[in-house]
Amino acid sequence: MAELIFAMNLSLDGYVAGENGELQMPPPDAELFRHFTDYVRGLAGSLYGRRIYEVMRYWDEDQPEWSALEHDFAAAWRAHPKWVVSNTLKSVGANATLVNSDVEAFVRDLKATVDGRIAVAGPELAASLTDLDLIDEYHLYFRPFVLGRGKPYFAGVRPPLRLVATDRVGEDTVRLVLRLLR
Repeated sequence: MAELIFAMNLSLDGYVAGENGELQMPPPDAELFRHFTDYVRGLAGSLYGRRIYEVMRYWDEDQPEWSALEHDFAAAWRAHPKWVVSNTLKSVGANATLVNSDVEAFVRDLKATVDGRIAVAGPELAASLTDLDLIDEYHLYFRPFVLGRGKPYFAGVRPPLRLVATDRVGEDTVRLVLRLLR
């Protein structure tokens, strides 16, 4: 049985993006980048909302200016299955499946049939899956930036959570791992 994990970088004041939806934090340092590469390698797959999937499509094709770290992440990202929730996209890239109807049934089936951890990417998708009691764990990667306003990590009241782990990742990131109290 799969577990759904919502993991994302966020500012100290709880935002994952600025008001216009653009990511406004500097890129991660090498240690955080490696952490995310290892995280992606350990996943059974990722469930994306449309907007974040379109951002992540950047990793579909190698770029000549990429470092070895970037090539490594791209290889890990391309290798694992992706499911993309969208009513507007007509197609998705390699190793991806478009989900455009009955998201709840699809995700419940994923949880029942896939072994391992599935990442949830995108705060709106995470909010809707939380409302359906489908997310099992939250990984908040706090970075030392304040955006002031924008798109929040949590899009509304959440059920009670329990802190199960904390750690420092790289030079400037603190990760909190929270599980739902069930």
